[in-house]
Amino acid sequence: MSLKRRKSWACPNSCARVNKIRLCAGTGGSKKEAFLCSGTGFTLLEVLIAVGIFSLVLVALYSTFFLSLRAMNMADESLLKLQEARFFLDTLKREIESAVYSDEKLYTVFKIDDRDYYGRQTSRIIMTSLSPLIKGLSKIRYAVEERDGKLIIRKSMITAFTQVSEDKGMDLLEDVASFTLEVKLNDRWVKTWDSRLAKSTPEEVRITLAMFIRDKEKGGYSGMPFSVSEIAIPRIGRKI
Repeated sequence: MSLKRRKSWACPNSCARVNKIRLCAGTGGSKKEAFLCSGTGFTLLEVLIAVGIFSLVLVALYSTFFLSLRAMNMADESLLKLQEARFFLDTLKREIESAVYSDEKLYTVFKIDDRDYYGRQTSRIIMTSLSPLIKGLSKIRYAVEERDGKLIIRKSMITAFTQVSEDKGMDLLEDVASFTLEVKLNDRWVKTWDSRLAKSTPEEVRITLAMFIRDKEKGGYSGMPFSVSEIAIPRIGRKI
């Protein structure tokens, strides 16, 4: 064995690799060939560490993506529920403000009852009012029903001049937490009213609606319910 080869074997591994690179470069090989001649590369441990770090980065990215997607879905559901609640309150407010009552006309009525479903505050209102859905005067009823532990607001509407007392009605809102109607009487808010006893419609009616936000992924409700409120002032038969 030549003296040069002996020195190469006597050097540490790093020295041997450097000598190989120099040898390949000296014979006219390219840099790539010189690198291959050196015998360098990644060990199995280095590859496993790189794969582990890459996996952690992917998990973090996917977790962030799914959290953002869930937050967007919850925001869309919240906006949808808020729009439904506002539309419901606006409709009920217009009907209360258009309510008609007279002692001389027995078919007119304006009555609010206080009810309770397993600790949840609810109200029922029956009134004669003007509505674009029925020609003339309408008898409108809003009530809360309980189904499978859930509260649902139903609305029924018939002409005020008919003798038929039953109608099918329709569901308006689901996932209701509470629905209350309060009447202002002598600077106090009361939860019951009967125009046949008071001989008039109330001065003001406060409508408060609380609704849950449904979590479709978990199949339940998310957090506490949100609440919206509105004040309705009956105007027909009053001086403006």
